[in-house]
Amino acid sequence: MQVIKDSDSGKNTKPTAISVGVYDGVHVGHQAVLSQLLVQADCLGVASAVVTFDRHPALVLRPQNAPKLLTSLDQKLELLERAGLEYVYLVEFTPDQAHTAPEDFVRQVFMDRLQVRCVVVGEDFHFGRARQGNIDTLKKFGMDMGFEVQTLQLINHDQSWLEPVSSTAVRRALAGGDVRTATAMLGRYHETRGQVVLGDRRGMEIGFPTANIAVAKEMAWPADAVYAGWYTRPDGTRYMAAINIGRRPTFYEHAQQSLLEAHLLDFEGILYGEEAKVEFVELLRSEHRFDGIEALVNQLHIDVVQTRELLSAEGA
Repeated sequence: MQVIKDSDSGKNTKPTAISVGVYDGVHVGHQAVLSQLLVQADCLGVASAVVTFDRHPALVLRPQNAPKLLTSLDQKLELLERAGLEYVYLVEFTPDQAHTAPEDFVRQVFMDRLQVRCVVVGEDFHFGRARQGNIDTLKKFGMDMGFEVQTLQLINHDQSWLEPVSSTAVRRALAGGDVRTATAMLGRYHETRGQVVLGDRRGMEIGFPTANIAVAKEMAWPADAVYAGWYTRPDGTRYMAAINIGRRPTFYEHAQQSLLEAHLLDFEGILYGEEAKVEFVELLRSEHRFDGIEALVNQLHIDVVQTRELLSAEGA
């Protein structure tokens, strides 16, 4: 997959079928759009491409209320490549870009840069300055400029779920610790990445050493609790892990912020400085204060047993 930046000069090598959007999380709704995009590109004999942004537009438009991100830019590009796309056109989202009128955006990006023949988007699609552009607007531009528009209905991750799949719905599930629902909507386990940093070694002192993972402040992670999940090292080695997110009230009554710690099962070694990938499979229990170290250690043994049993049954 080739990444084209809007600062690059020249056109794409051949006409394209495209989709447009933030694509945060690349969830199952996004995946449905991408599947249809690939079908259309094949039928038309053109290249497949996604137009997306180098940051979430809300980080520019309303930074104080911007949503936490489900995927970093690197993660998003990896997922788009895995979907089978030929190109990603990466727009630098600046204040000037935010004020681009819908028609100007279509002419500059769709026509001048990507020679678009078909656009595939979800039925809730909006674009351009103040989200002025919508499906009807896009279809009108398509008639004038020579590209067709296909829309897909929003989907639910199962028949009992009333809310359509969306990045917002995934964030809401994570905020409630419901990583199972997040998994269903993402089509994979939610993954958090960060560097392993030196902690206070409390876990090592009680026989449960943990990797303390520094996560970028703009990233979304599940609610404070204990989870069963997977930990992947840079070389691809994957370990079962009991994961704690929280303020460790047994040790620190007034901690100011939550930490992410992973206890790797069947591992001995040094992880400091490595980049870690942590996937959340199941909520085990809420975090709470224990009456002493012995009670905490007993519960940690239970967490490890449950993690091993659950992940062995998952067969992931």
